[in-house]
Amino acid sequence: MTIAEKQDEIIAEFEFLDDWLDKYQQIIDKGMSNPGVDEEYKIDKYLIEGCQSKVWVHAEFKDGLVFFQGESNTDISGGIVSMLVEVLSGHTPDEILETDLYFIDQIGLKEHLSPTRSNGMLAMVNQMKMYALAFKSQQA
Repeated sequence: MTIAEKQDEIIAEFEFLDDWLDKYQQIIDKGMSNPGVDEEYKIDKYLIEGCQSKVWVHAEFKDGLVFFQGESNTDISGGIVSMLVEVLSGHTPDEILETDLYFIDQIGLKEHLSPTRSNGMLAMVNQMKMYALAFKSQQA
């Protein structure tokens, strides 16, 4: 499944939810169903700088594809990192670097997050793209 198809799937999950309380619950549910991060990666090295809550992201590079794990100690951030992992995992570094994460705007996430959560989400995206960039440079 392409990154765009994964984003469209998330958008479809949210489009029938009119109330933002329901959308927040959907985000929380996504975080709850996320397998999270292996305990060995819940260390400062994998914490996302710029997040108010604790968010860990770990990436592995296998067979030319990047696989992410993500987890947070808070519900909303956990759901956000879970969606980013869902969308970006299993793709090449180039696909990750070139993608436009339009689902964030489409489901109204950007406009309904507090400024600190918005900054945290941006930090998550930037860190995941940095992992992709690092793996891409290893290939060269």
